[in-house]
Amino acid sequence: MKIVTVADLIVDTLDQAGVQRIYGIVGDSLNALTESLRARGTIDWVHVRHEEVAAFAAGADSQLSGKLAVCAGSCGPGHVHLINGLYDCHRTRTPVLAIAAHIPSSEIGSGYFQETHPGELFRECSHYCEMVGDASQLPQVLENAMRAAIGLSGVAVVIIPGDVALMDAPTRGVAPNAGLIPPRPVVRPAETELTALADLLNGSERITLLCGRGCAGAHTELLQLAEALKSPIVHALGGKDVVEYDNPYDVGMTGLIGFASGYAAMMSCDTLLMLGTDFPYRQFYPQDATIAQVDIRPGQLGRRCKLDLGLVGHVDDTIRALLPKLTVKTERKHLDAALKHYAKAREDLDDLATVTPTRSWFGLKSGPQPIHPQYLTKLVSEAADDDTVFTADVGTPTIWAARYLKMNGRRRLIGSWVHGSMANAMAQGIGAQSAYPDRQVVSLSGDGGFTMLMGDLLTLRQQQLPLKIVVYNNGTLGFVELEMKAAGYIETGVSLDNPDFAAMARGAGIHAVRVEDPAELEGAVREVMAHPGPALLDCVVARQELSMPPKIDGKQVKGFSLYVLRAVMSGRGDSVLDLAKTNLLR
Repeated sequence: MKIVTVADLIVDTLDQAGVQRIYGIVGDSLNALTESLRARGTIDWVHVRHEEVAAFAAGADSQLSGKLAVCAGSCGPGHVHLINGLYDCHRTRTPVLAIAAHIPSSEIGSGYFQETHPGELFRECSHYCEMVGDASQLPQVLENAMRAAIGLSGVAVVIIPGDVALMDAPTRGVAPNAGLIPPRPVVRPAETELTALADLLNGSERITLLCGRGCAGAHTELLQLAEALKSPIVHALGGKDVVEYDNPYDVGMTGLIGFASGYAAMMSCDTLLMLGTDFPYRQFYPQDATIAQVDIRPGQLGRRCKLDLGLVGHVDDTIRALLPKLTVKTERKHLDAALKHYAKAREDLDDLATVTPTRSWFGLKSGPQPIHPQYLTKLVSEAADDDTVFTADVGTPTIWAARYLKMNGRRRLIGSWVHGSMANAMAQGIGAQSAYPDRQVVSLSGDGGFTMLMGDLLTLRQQQLPLKIVVYNNGTLGFVELEMKAAGYIETGVSLDNPDFAAMARGAGIHAVRVEDPAELEGAVREVMAHPGPALLDCVVARQELSMPPKIDGKQVKGFSLYVLRAVMSGRGDSVLDLAKTNLLR
């Protein structure tokens, strides 16, 4: 189709680069772009109800496809709404191009209606952010933005006033479009560095591997390395779906929401080898072990811990080059101890994912049993397809997803692991389902996160996206409440007076089921998961469920004891009683 305007050139360039969708909300400053999309018909416009959802959705699309994804916002408030989602994309290091429309170019700097300074707004959450002030700039700015997003793995922003988008199209840039998306290079350390790492590992007796999202595509090499070193594998949250499955060396996660076995495997090693992870919690690193790290990003080396050896490279390329230099170990004591610990930790966690019978403890009767979120998550995992994409809201849904979703190499789990934003799950689910309409996508949504961007439930209806939403309806900002209690504070400002989410969804034309009785849960889960269109499960789960960290320190014990004392003295003994019933009578 003939290229007439700057907007036409934008659409044609994105089309040739393989972009299939743009997420956003229309506005007059985007009219040129949306008209070109309509006329050409090669790229879909995914109409969401809030621009923050557009950015989250684009990020999920990119994470799953490995390709550039695009979102757009109109001038002023429209592009401002993109920012939180773009922060998440940028910190997740996923290639996303944001098109930020701007006010008429002649009015910039005049305090015009809806005027902002987008160059300043987006600078911190992007690798590249430039404004197209004249049509002749467009090819170079757009191509540079795409290269930055892909090559640097993050967000790039093109700011374009609405009138500039309507100008006559200039000639193309200096580079062919095919050159905008280069193939993945082979990157591994130099031979001297590989030899130094091999010497370190060959001279160590108790090696533990800590693996993260950077191990994607390196599953085979990782198992070969663990076998050669007789090493347990601990994974960070970002590594769950790429490391945990079909892995006889896996001993669970570490960190605040991890396993006791993962924590112990790190603390008992004499050498820790970090592979593709920027695990941020310093208190979970061993103090006396030798630590080596492999990462494709030089700036990450030694950022979180005392580092003895740092190497730059892709994990799979590095392991393949390293293996011939290693002496295969035969001693399994460290590995077997970690595996035994993991088996016990896994058994203890699985015991919590059940329907609890009525019990008594020191004369205290449990009464009617609530639905435990662990049990809900286990049932969702069992009912899900072999290639389901799960998205999890920040907070307690992330804990239950990390502990109870079973990965298999085809399933995926994404969330706001680094930026830590609420309301990510449904928004990311929209992007995942838009990119893969024939694949099952399940959003594990907290009631707080779900209600924050609840309006985009209507996007499922309008776009006919068969997304499944599981709402953990515990009537509170659960993780925040846990943090308050652990610090010794009485919970304040966390309670949520929720509606019947199922009734609300049905009112919007979406199939929905509400469950309060554990005996009805399994059938409800299977009904919702099997529904051919969008569906919502409103599950009323226990508010007082504790998610125990792998290590409890003295401050947490003191803080929780102080919370109990303060709660009783302030007339909140019923809350303490409910806490005991939920967690002790099991």
